[in-house]
Amino acid sequence: MELAIKIFQFILSISILVILHELGHFLPAKYFKTKVEKFYLFFDPYFSLVKKKIGETEYGIGWLPFGGYVKIAGMVDESMDTEQLKQPAQPWEFRAKPAWQRLIIMLGGVTVNFFLAWLIYSCLIGNNGENIFEAERMTTPLHYTEAAKKMGFQDGDKILKVDGKTQKDFKKLALDILLSDEITVERGGKEVTFHTNDDGKALAFNDPEPKSFLTPRLIPVIDTIAFKEASDAGLKVGDKILAVNNKPITFFDEVRPIVVPFAGKTIDLKVSRNAEILDLKMPVSKEGAIGINATKQLDKFNNHIDYNFGGSIKRGFTLTIESLTYQIKQFKLIFNSKVQGYKKVGGPLAIIKNMPVDKAQDGSVSIDWTAFWSFTAMFSVWLAFLNLIPIPGLDGGHVIFTLYEMIVGKPVPQKVLENAQMVGVIFLLGLMLLIFGADIFKIITNKF
Repeated sequence: MELAIKIFQFILSISILVILHELGHFLPAKYFKTKVEKFYLFFDPYFSLVKKKIGETEYGIGWLPFGGYVKIAGMVDESMDTEQLKQPAQPWEFRAKPAWQRLIIMLGGVTVNFFLAWLIYSCLIGNNGENIFEAERMTTPLHYTEAAKKMGFQDGDKILKVDGKTQKDFKKLALDILLSDEITVERGGKEVTFHTNDDGKALAFNDPEPKSFLTPRLIPVIDTIAFKEASDAGLKVGDKILAVNNKPITFFDEVRPIVVPFAGKTIDLKVSRNAEILDLKMPVSKEGAIGINATKQLDKFNNHIDYNFGGSIKRGFTLTIESLTYQIKQFKLIFNSKVQGYKKVGGPLAIIKNMPVDKAQDGSVSIDWTAFWSFTAMFSVWLAFLNLIPIPGLDGGHVIFTLYEMIVGKPVPQKVLENAQMVGVIFLLGLMLLIFGADIFKIITNKF
């Protein structure tokens, strides 16, 4: 059931994003009286699931859920249909339109993606408000793992600035640090600035939970039980963890490093309950979790903010820009030789696996719509960024060639466009196969 819900969410999210992205190309093309031959959700090599021609445009749904496309007459695109390009340009063809109109058509998709993310974030903020985990108010000491210490942290450090900027929301602090160049801390009463070491970032980034290198030190009193298996094993809210596999526990962050190596197995948990000591056998999930938390101790540092209509629009814009900035910074980690972020890149299977769901204590699963729309907004920004990369085959490639024409005053030769498009399509197909293959390899090697 959980897998079915995740697949449904993935298809729904991708469908929304693709249809609106392609509408961003379709509507200005029609406005400028350019012929659109096809409008497809998903790709349709060899055959399509559904198709219907209305007017001059064939609308359809393909069987390969990796995106979608609009086929515009007179344009060198991924279809590599160059026969019509051998004929004189017709007034209704893309190539016959002024460069500024072609530029608007090509930028339409990413523009829609940006405004869609802005709209979703604004609606979420307007409806739910925002919880800020105020870092400056937090008095709980921080636990720095081996990865954090390799980055340059020491026990007792109080984080002041990341790349010269303060971060008010502690929930974003760990990601900021992973993407940072330098950190300023208060250490021994003095202000110290150091450059973050990539070796430490690599160690953190390869952890199943990359942000766990920086955690508040909490008393190990359970306030949340997410897994039915934990309740069935006898665990209750309010239990204080004394030991895991006979290893004494002082802080809650000490539990996870002991539990993770026993993924898919059983651990011994010693807890105290009303002055009584209990020994429990606790099953560990295949992801290395037992489904408990103690984070409600931090509720006193949470600040809930509600926004009026104007405020939600403004905050939604800020969150969209913030999301875009994070996407660009994370993209750099993919090519970092030490961090090797490319190992974390996943395809459709990885996205489905990480789709958000709402798990009840009785084991039932449902859609967490707030998390779903947050994911869709983030993914919309990600698609906008990816499509602007100047690679032939993506919108960014077409934009670069069009800008060249507008600056130089003459178009790029047709043969150059065709060859560049072919190289771009081959590159993108190869990249797609590599990413999809990486997902399959992880499944085969139980590293998914």
